[in-house]
Formats: sequence, C-alpha cells, structure tokens
Amino acid sequence: MNLDDLDYFDKLDAERMLDHIDSLPNQLQLAWDIGQKSPLPAWNGINQVIVAGMGGSAIGGDLLSAFLLPISKVPVYINRDYGLPAWVQGDSTLVVASSHSGNTEETLSAFTTALDRGCRLLAITTGGQLAQMADQASIPAWRYQHNGQPRAAVGFSFGILLAALSRLGIFEDPSAEYFGAIHTMQDQQTSLRASVPAAKNPAKRLAGQMVGRWVTVIGSGILSPVARRWKSQINELSKTWAQFEFLPEADHNTLAGVLNPEDLLGRTFVLFLRSSADHPRNQVRSELTRKGMMLEGLNTDFVNAQGSSPLANLWTCLHYGDYTAFYLAMAYGVDPSPVPAIEAFKKELAAEEKKIKPHTQS
Repeated sequence: MNLDDLDYFDKLDAERMLDHIDSLPNQLQLAWDIGQKSPLPAWNGINQVIVAGMGGSAIGGDLLSAFLLPISKVPVYINRDYGLPAWVQGDSTLVVASSHSGNTEETLSAFTTALDRGCRLLAITTGGQLAQMADQASIPAWRYQHNGQPRAAVGFSFGILLAALSRLGIFEDPSAEYFGAIHTMQDQQTSLRASVPAAKNPAKRLAGQMVGRWVTVIGSGILSPVARRWKSQINELSKTWAQFEFLPEADHNTLAGVLNPEDLLGRTFVLFLRSSADHPRNQVRSELTRKGMMLEGLNTDFVNAQGSSPLANLWTCLHYGDYTAFYLAMAYGVDPSPVPAIEAFKKELAAEEKKIKPHTQS
C-alpha cells in the first residue's frame, strides 16, 4: 500500500473523484452565488421547513439542520422516504425537494405530496423529472451544473439551501461565517492534498489505520451529521462497511456492546470527531467513551475539527473525511466513483415495479 503513488491514483480514479474533493471549497462558493441569484418568491409566514432527499442530496439538509439548531426558531426536518408526514400541510410549510439527478423516486413522491397539500415548494436539482415537474407547476427550480456523483455535490446541496433560507429571513445572514469556513478549509487542505506525502498527511495516515478494520465514526452536536457523512463516504468511495453513532446517545447503549464477539473487537476501529462547539459535557463524554473502548481492546483515534466557528468546524471535519475515504479507496485498490451494488439494486427495484404495475391495473 503506497498512498504516495500519484500515477496509481490517476489510473484507479478514472472519473476524477479527487478533483471533486479538491474543489469542494470552490463548490461552496459557487453554491452561495447560485442561491443568491436564483429567483425566490417573497414568502412570509413559514413555520417549518422540510428537506426531502436521499443520499448525497439529503446530507446537505442534515448539515443545515445541525447548524441551525441553536440559532433558528424555524425547525428544519429531513425526509428520507416516500411521501411526507401527515403534519406537513399548507402554505406555512416549505418543502425543499433536493435531488442531484432530478429522478430520485422518493423525492419525486414527496414533491407530489407537497404539491397536493398546498405547501410552498422549492426544487434544487441539476435537471431531470424534478425540474420538469416544477416548471409545469410554476414552482421555483434552482438548477446547478455538476458532472459527477451526487455525494460529490454536497457543497451545492448545503450552500444553495442555506442561501435560500437566509434570503427568507429565517435566520441572520451567515455569509461572514460561511466564507470564513471556506478559507479555513483551504488552509487545512494544504496538508491533505494527494501531493502531500503520507508522513506529513494526516488523512493518508488515518486511512492506513482503517485498512482491514470495521469502522465506526462517532460525533455529537454539529458533527453528528458529519459522522454520517464519514460513514457514507467510506461506504461509497472505498466500498467498505462502516457505521456512525451519536453522543450522548451512544453512551446509553453502544458503550455496552464492547464485549462480544471477542474475535472481532480487535479489528474494530472507532473514530471520534471533536468540535470546539460541542457541548462541554459531550467533550467529556467523547474522551471517557474513547478511554472505555480502548480498555476493552478496541482501536480508537480522534479528529479535531479546525476553525473558530461552528461552520468551520463542520466543513473542515467533513472535508477531512472525504480525503480519508478517498485514500482508503486507494489503499483497497477500488475506483471511488462507481457504486455497482447500488446501481444493480436500482435495476432490480425497477424490474419489480414493472411486475407490480400490471397487477395493480388489472
């Protein structure tokens, strides 16, 4: 395993996932510009926001919800399913349908439900059926250009949404903190790029620790959705099993599961994500939980988010995770872009739908 062989990276990374990771700070900048310039009705009286999406399109909503939790009086919920909850009704609710391709069936279902219930609607997409349906219903459809996997468009799914809600006056202008976070990401990036040798690259070294191990990522507060992002990036980029946990919840159940099966615990790797914005008690919990797991023989490590603001903590930690997942893919010798298992499943699901439709029509 040589994580300094850039020629090997070029051959394996055929769709240039690394370029998308490198350009994430720039993507956030572009997303904000799109969100400021796109047409938006003068909506008033919005009491709740629902972000309907799946996978890489939903994580932007998770990140936004965590960021807004301590500062916004309007709640932001994430809907990862068909339809919408029964309480989502009327024009006091804004439903944001977020789909990279515009063809995500769960998101299209939520869009249709919101339209039937008279909710305010905004579509965020590159095109597809979602854009067509929005245009037909005279619903604002904010389009962005992105040639790549949905998970590589997280800057768009977050930044465009943040700009939209900011323009609606749901919370104070976050632009200073937002651009400060981008600058902090760029500063951190100087030690994480592929050209930086493993001896000086913490993301490469962390990926090396994960090889051959069952990975669990734990975060709290604003880093809870970042832990989810680490997990999904490890899954999709390196085709590796991983899971995520939240503090303090993990201390009420997960911590008890460190005894069995004994032969697997030594191959477990638990990573703790830490932020200066964490609740003081969760900072203590993170250290004590890690200590307890180490005493039971589990491999552990931690990552400290960089920057002086919650947004900087969120995005530097997320970016660090994207690089780590990429280097883990290189270590395992897999192309980080395609996800054949997911594509095969979608084909099977479509085939089953074709079987069901004739039956339901008869």
